[in-house]
This record gives sequence, structure tokens and C-alpha cells, in this order.
Amino acid sequence: MGTLEGRSAIVTGGATGLGRAFVQALAGQGADVTFCDLVAETQDIAAEIASAAQAQAGEGRAGKVQGIVADVSKLDDLKRLTDAATSAFSGVDLLVNNAGRWRQTPVTDAYDKAVADWDYIMDTNLMGVLLLSRLCVPLLIERGGGDIVNISTYYVLPAKSPGTNSPDTDLYNASKWALNGFTQAWSRSLADHSIRVNALCMGAVDTAMLRGLWDGDPPQDLAATWMQPEQIATLLLDLLADGRSGENIGAWVGEPVQLGPRKPAHRTVTG
Repeated sequence: MGTLEGRSAIVTGGATGLGRAFVQALAGQGADVTFCDLVAETQDIAAEIASAAQAQAGEGRAGKVQGIVADVSKLDDLKRLTDAATSAFSGVDLLVNNAGRWRQTPVTDAYDKAVADWDYIMDTNLMGVLLLSRLCVPLLIERGGGDIVNISTYYVLPAKSPGTNSPDTDLYNASKWALNGFTQAWSRSLADHSIRVNALCMGAVDTAMLRGLWDGDPPQDLAATWMQPEQIATLLLDLLADGRSGENIGAWVGEPVQLGPRKPAHRTVTG
């Protein structure tokens, strides 16, 4: 029996990369997963993930997987997403706010471009997290508790190498730092409802988004150092089993991908 059997999860941006790894890992442990993405082939992708999750589960029961096309910045789309989860799986126990956007945004950009970039990044990286979490919190309370996991970046943790918080990505950087406010405030305000709130904050992971910085063909020696989505998905499962709340969980290239000890209260978000 999977450790998450009987739980219903929502994952945003679940068709590719980290999101797909999250969906497969959760379903492989028995959770029923509803994911959304902007790509049109979500139903076909859901079937592929479900098959892979069943192979992962072996003789155990893998969870069911359904995918819908939805834009996390649009409230009506998010209502369809939560309705799909509650209709198919009777509620929501777990939310993974994974969908995110990145774009180069030098501070010297023209005003009109800066405003357009703000909308492009913040509508997904922040507004989507706010809207969907607000929709899911009552559902989590109805189920007697659960988990919210925000997907962030190692930029928000003490630097262990050069290159964090790139000066050419100020809006992306700001969006991830702002997630700290959600993670910390929600973990405190929802503790009485047995809802845990954490963030995964990783460095370079081999995804299409990261490879896109080199038009899909990064230097092989560099790509060989990157973490794999499956490693972060395993970290997610470990976090859910651990039961801690209010922490930014870091993962760095070249270091073991693991939870580590629980942090003291004054360092849960800052690291």
C-alpha cells in the first residue's frame, strides 16, 4: 500500500519537468492526482503518467491521474481545477504550487516591457499561488488537514555558490522571495487546522525551462551536474512524510538531496 493512498492532490504545471515528476511520484505512492497545464495534451499526458506510476507502484495500487488545461492566473480556470479534483476524488488533501514562469528582466528595460514582464511573471508565480491556495484551504480544512507545498528557488536561501539572484531576472527573483511571505504566514495561520505549509527551494534541475537558456542544448559537462526532477520529487515525498511546517527546504547541485534536520523557528524560512 502506498504511503499516500486515499489522498487527493493537485499539482499545477504538471505536464512536464518538475511538475510531471511530482505527479508521478505522488500517484506512485497511491495519491489520486489532478494536474493542470497550458498544453492541450493533458489527457494523453495523464494516461502516460498513470501508466508510469503503476509501474513504479509494482504490485501496489497507484493513484488515478487526471489532467486539465488551465491557466493558474485565471480564477475561472482554477475553479474548474478544484471542481475536477473534488468531483473525481471527493476533496483535496495536498496542493503543490509548481507552475512558474521565468524571463530575463534587466532593470534597464523600457517601462512598457517591464510592466508586461511583471504581469507575465507575477500572474503565474504569485497570483496563481494566491488564488489556488485560497480556493484549496477550505477544502483542506474540510478533510481535517493536509499540505501546501510552494515550489521556490535556492535564491531565497543563503548562497553556497556565485550566481544566485541574477541581476537580469529581478522580477523572477522578487516573485520567489515573495513566496516566503505566503509560506511563513500560512504555516502559522493554518497550524490549528493541521495544515502544513512548506517550500522546496532548489538549484539547477534538468528541465526544459532550464535547457531553454541554451536553446535546448546546454553544455554537456554543465548539464551533467544538474539535479534530476525525480530527485526533487523524492524530496517532496520525504517532506510529506516528515510532517514539518513553515520551512524552506533547500536542494543544491553537488550536495545530497535530502531534508536535513529541522530548523529552529527563527531560521525556518531564511535557512
